[in-house]
Amino acid sequence: MADVNNVVEALKFMVLGMGVVYLFLYILVVLVKVQASLIAKYFPENIPKIPTPPVGQTIDEDENRRVAAIIAAVSEFRKK
Repeated sequence: MADVNNVVEALKFMVLGMGVVYLFLYILVVLVKVQASLIAKYFPENIPKIPTPPVGQTIDEDENRRVAAIIAAVSEFRKK
C-alpha cells in the first residue's frame, strides 16, 4: 500500500512540474509576441523601394547598354 502512495505522490509532482514548465513557456511566447508587436510599431523597417526603369527604357535597351559596356571594357583591356 505504501508503494501505491509513493506512485501517486510521484504523479502529483510530475503533473505539477510539467504544469509549471508549460505555464512558463506559454508566458514566454506571449511576452515575445508582445515585444515583437511593440518593436514593429515603434521601430518599423524601412523597406527600400525597387527602382523602376524610365518610361522609355525597355529591357532590350538595358541589355544593349550592358553589351556595349562589356565590349568597350574588353577593347580597352586589349589595347594595353
